[in-house]
Amino acid sequence: MKKTEETDVLSILGENIPLGTSKTINFNIANLYTSTKVEIPIIIERSKKSGPTVLITAGIHGDEINGVEIVRQIISKKINKPAKGTIICIPLLNVFGFLSMNRFFPDGRDLNRVFPGTKNGSLASRFAYQFVNEILPVADFCLDFHTGGGSRFNAPHIRVDGKNERLMNLAKVFNAPFILLSENLEGSYRGTCAKKGVDILLFEGGKSQNSNRDIAKEGVLGVLRILNHLEMLKPSVELSYPDKKDTIIVEKSSWMRAKYSGLLHIKIPYGKLVEKGEHLATITDPYGKMRHVVKAPNQGYIINVNEAPIVYKGDAIFRITTQLAS
Repeated sequence: MKKTEETDVLSILGENIPLGTSKTINFNIANLYTSTKVEIPIIIERSKKSGPTVLITAGIHGDEINGVEIVRQIISKKINKPAKGTIICIPLLNVFGFLSMNRFFPDGRDLNRVFPGTKNGSLASRFAYQFVNEILPVADFCLDFHTGGGSRFNAPHIRVDGKNERLMNLAKVFNAPFILLSENLEGSYRGTCAKKGVDILLFEGGKSQNSNRDIAKEGVLGVLRILNHLEMLKPSVELSYPDKKDTIIVEKSSWMRAKYSGLLHIKIPYGKLVEKGEHLATITDPYGKMRHVVKAPNQGYIINVNEAPIVYKGDAIFRITTQLAS
């Protein structure tokens, strides 16, 4: 994490916020057709003691409820009140997608593919531009929360560029069950942070349009560990969690795809270490005539499970690790 330049006043969206201040700023991103303002609350908590600025975000895809729930709990449990420095929470970046329960902005664009945005582009691109130029510059470290798309349930994991030793160490501190080594995508929030030299960890867990208690717990505990590592956690915040195994670092993984269309019956939980040839699922037709057993092609961890009740031939149904870090 880069060294922050200590200052008594934080300037964000035209407002100056001194140390020891709690402040919510409504970020006006657009108007509805009715001229009603669409605003995103930005919740800022500053300690009286200077230190790093941590930016915690969720809901870049509006249907990814688990991330929103994680950040909500961080605020509700007052974890966002730091012992030093500043914590900025934005539980819901894509309010449009949240209202309609889909991933996209009204212009049909995926917000996480248009960063860093443009001043005069599409609505999503304009929002990304405002965020990158007016909010991101104050951050020393970012945590961004996501879920799997559609019915694909992600085992809780951190995605990180394995070439960045500093971020790898922070990912291990977060201690999600898995770390997936993943290059930064062009147009993504994470990719933009990397280009600007801002450290970021991206957490994935669960699936869209679903709130999972276990996934939320993994996310909240990870934030606790990070803030404790940065010496930002207040003594009043209880840091009690069971000892965990070292996070499993995944270098390579591959998708298993359905060989038949039909009803999908999953037989194993996400995160399981399976053996080659192990029975993972069954695909049947609706008429009791066809039954196909899906078997593991290799030993590995199941890090994504398609929980859709029906699938077409070629649909991704499992993601299995093929190479772990030594």
